[in-house]
Amino acid sequence: MIPKISCFIPVQNEAQVTDTIKGLKESALVSKIYLLSADGTEGEMQGCEIIRIDSLASSATVKKIAEKSDAEYTLVYTKYTTLELGYFALERFVRIAEDSGASMLYADHYQIADGKKTASPVIDYQQGSLRDDFNFGSVLLYRTAALKCSASRMKQDYKFAGLYDLRLKTAQKGDIVHINEYLYSEIENDTRKSGEKIFDYVDPKNRGVQIEMEQACTEHLKEIGGYLAPEFRHIEFDENDFEYEASVIIPVYNRIRTIRDAIASVLNQKADFKFNLIVIDNHSTDGTTEAIREFAGDPRLIHLIPERTDLGIGGCWNTGIHHPRCGKFAVQLDSDDVYSGPDTLQKIVNAFYEQNCAMVVGTYKMTNFNMEMIAPGIIDHKEWTPENGRNNALRINGLGAPRAFYTPLLRKIKVPNTSYGEDYALGLRFSREYQIGRIYQVLYNCRRWDDNSDASLDIVKMNNHNLYKDRIRTWELQARIALNRKK
Repeated sequence: MIPKISCFIPVQNEAQVTDTIKGLKESALVSKIYLLSADGTEGEMQGCEIIRIDSLASSATVKKIAEKSDAEYTLVYTKYTTLELGYFALERFVRIAEDSGASMLYADHYQIADGKKTASPVIDYQQGSLRDDFNFGSVLLYRTAALKCSASRMKQDYKFAGLYDLRLKTAQKGDIVHINEYLYSEIENDTRKSGEKIFDYVDPKNRGVQIEMEQACTEHLKEIGGYLAPEFRHIEFDENDFEYEASVIIPVYNRIRTIRDAIASVLNQKADFKFNLIVIDNHSTDGTTEAIREFAGDPRLIHLIPERTDLGIGGCWNTGIHHPRCGKFAVQLDSDDVYSGPDTLQKIVNAFYEQNCAMVVGTYKMTNFNMEMIAPGIIDHKEWTPENGRNNALRINGLGAPRAFYTPLLRKIKVPNTSYGEDYALGLRFSREYQIGRIYQVLYNCRRWDDNSDASLDIVKMNNHNLYKDRIRTWELQARIALNRKK
């Protein structure tokens, strides 16, 4: 069998790579093994050449890999733990590469954590898979010609976004193929719950990383025709047939422990305009319905129980915004959460007029059930800038909270009838044409507890969520490319 693969493995010490090297050398497909060292080590180790790098994900490292690789395919391993290849795994990688003509391939795999092996399937890559945290697993197989071409087209010198930039450049010229077969095992050191991981990208300590990722994504959007310049449609706010200036919308199902707090935080708002609260009670069975009725003496509360039984959160939103007493601005509050002060609603409505925007996104604080602040603390989404927010929105997985909408436009666009990602889909759609207003003061306490919908999801649900959001991005990206072609 002709050797066809140059392998690049990160190294911290000899013991860490010994088993990985042994497994790779057992395959006749492996031509050379290079060890990527960020600690200054040079020379050789176990017959493998050591390449000195600054960091595993930098542009400089990508270019060194491209320069060194001289086989038909290039394997890059991205973890500092032992890689265990499956039976004839490399042969399968190469076979699919040859059959598909793919420029890059990745596969389902197993993760070993605390001595336990579990399946870790990944999802298909698509045009809208622009997230820099897209999970490919730790084994990436590139067609070397495609790798070298992509590396040669990299314009920036990134410390953190090199691999991300490489992936985007590769996707522009060829296919990225998911092999939905379990071809290897990796040791996983990050054993946090899914609900604890989803906020990593907004952690302030990762801000430098996010800036680079945004730069790489923006460049990619410009190159494929999906970039939108900061030019927005003006809104007159001349709809005058609203009795109320604003309505807070709370969809709820079985939140007996939190719904009273949420309702009270709305009814305690102080504003110089008329507002109301529309609670869409999606057939609760745990006493939530009765708890809502405790507030029936306040005429501002509208308690709706839909006739339909097929509504997700988005469907409940559609029920609320199409109610005849819905206000000019529809403002979000989740049934788990509370506004941080009595002036939240006033600040949100003011922002619509001051920033001439069709949607407003606020800032929130992460708290535990008792509303004590927890990590990562204040989530302000400062990456959402007037200049580039709607482009960067295609890269990140959320837009912040609370969210509010100009009701006439929301009624036209309508909310996807889902219970995940519906708010993100709206943010992308609104931002295609209109400015998104921002408030960087904390307006909202986001309570994290075991009953949150995303507190601890299994891999199948996480994949379904991510696949859907990638699909939303794909549709939006296609629409933006088509819009630019008409200009």
